[in-house]
Amino acid sequence: MGLMSKVAEIEAALKQLSPEEQSRVADWLNSRLVSETPAMLAAIDEADQSLAEEGGVPIEDARRDLRRWIIE
Repeated sequence: MGLMSKVAEIEAALKQLSPEEQSRVADWLNSRLVSETPAMLAAIDEADQSLAEEGGVPIEDARRDLRRWIIE
């Protein structure tokens, strides 16, 4: 079986999963593709501390403004 047919088979199987199951597979795959670095962990800690001290953005505002934040 060639690589493309394996990929197509996996894609077809993923489409049959529930959104929750797809999310679990995505998390599993991301954990294997993205290795944590000290800089990444430090940035997460900094963001967590900032959120605790300053609060966050309501989800409705984040959804509304996300495209602008990415483009700017």
